Amino acid sequence: MIYNNIIDNKTICALATPPGISAISIIRLSGKDAIHICEKIFRPFNKKIKLSKVKSHTVHFGSIYDGNNLIDQILVSVFKEPKSYTGENSVEISCHGSFYIQQKIIELLIDNGARMAKPGEYTLRAFLNNKFDLSQAEAVADLIVSDSKLSHDLALQQMKGNYSNKIKKLRQKLINFASLIELELDFSDEDVEFADRTKLLDLLSHIKNEITYLIKSFSLGNVLKNGIPVTIIGKPNVGKSTLLNALLNEEKAITSKIPGTTRDIIEDTLIINNICFRFIDTAGLKKTTKNEIEKIGIKKTYQKIEQAEIILYVFDICNTNLQKLKKEINEIKEKTTKRIIIIGNKIDKLVELPKQFKNFVELETIFISAKRKENINLITDSLLKSVNTEDITKDNVVVSNARHYEALSKILKAIQNVETGINNNIYTELLDVDLRDALHYLGEITGQVTDNEILNNIFGKFCIGK
Repeated sequence: MIYNNIIDNKTICALATPPGISAISIIRLSGKDAIHICEKIFRPFNKKIKLSKVKSHTVHFGSIYDGNNLIDQILVSVFKEPKSYTGENSVEISCHGSFYIQQKIIELLIDNGARMAKPGEYTLRAFLNNKFDLSQAEAVADLIVSDSKLSHDLALQQMKGNYSNKIKKLRQKLINFASLIELELDFSDEDVEFADRTKLLDLLSHIKNEITYLIKSFSLGNVLKNGIPVTIIGKPNVGKSTLLNALLNEEKAITSKIPGTTRDIIEDTLIINNICFRFIDTAGLKKTTKNEIEKIGIKKTYQKIEQAEIILYVFDICNTNLQKLKKEINEIKEKTTKRIIIIGNKIDKLVELPKQFKNFVELETIFISAKRKENINLITDSLLKSVNTEDITKDNVVVSNARHYEALSKILKAIQNVETGINNNIYTELLDVDLRDALHYLGEITGQVTDNEILNNIFGKFCIGK
């Protein structure tokens, strides 16, 4: 594999901790000259120590100087190639978290031969130095932004290599058969068959089943990684914003007795039993309105309904006609296949539940008082039942990356084409084309086959310093 202009041989440096004032900051340095550059500005407390001579994975106390001017007392951690995150000589400088100190040390490193790292360049170098494959590198970025235990577990699972090992094994099996197909092409004039078509069909069936499972797992993996979108909808002034505030346990949305208070989309997240839910409060649904801002809000509401995995339909139990309510819900069901949980709000204003609503429970209705926060736990319990996390807890491979999902879909199509070709006795040359496509997309997932554009797109989304 050739990576033109992806990286150079220069030593890179960057702040690895968030910018701003903190107790401690870490500055990372990686490259052939990392230790040598650090030596130029570092004076160890033990004058007998020379960084280039110390053992790898050791920490040393000393000071950073700009000429004769003391900048800070620091700790230097030394990692010698290839036993480092990047596979290169690496140094981590732990300094005090003053913005001035951070900037000054980085300036000194640059003045002495380093350059600023690009987003994701440390992890890119680790990938290029075979510290891990591409899918594992992507898991590093997922781990950094994980905001729940399950999204954290998903990222760790991928970092361990379970997923990429499965892909690599499938690819190797296919390569073995593809090589026999290639051999047949070399002896095409002699009409010989090296690849047993029956065994190839069995292998293709196995690969197809594995790929189909991975594709299906994406629907779970994607929402667990990014949070499960839950859209709160209903007519104006039924208590949608009050419900959002009750769920989040804070005054996130403005509430008022005046209908139509919510004009724009309000979003926030809540972790429930290690699962991240993204709640979306929307503008009240109306058949018609002359207000242009309300029209835009209602349009956005329908867009959020399409994006949601779960819909909470809120109605005012004190001011609702049951037949009209059923009609409205059926209209929504005609437009979406998403799960709908019906929320009857404002039970605090009732002495008892109206008889007309007793048979409404079959439509999964939860009766609450958002104002008093009564029965809110019933909503969270119902939301948790919507998520099957069994595949995660069993440590099964679950796909959460959209790039992988796209590649898997292409692999499945190529495999199906090969199967069809064998069953129709098509020319070996045509089988070879589809086999090559399947191998190509399998390799794209792990980075065995890739190009600069893919790498730039993946690592450009990382934070600087990682």
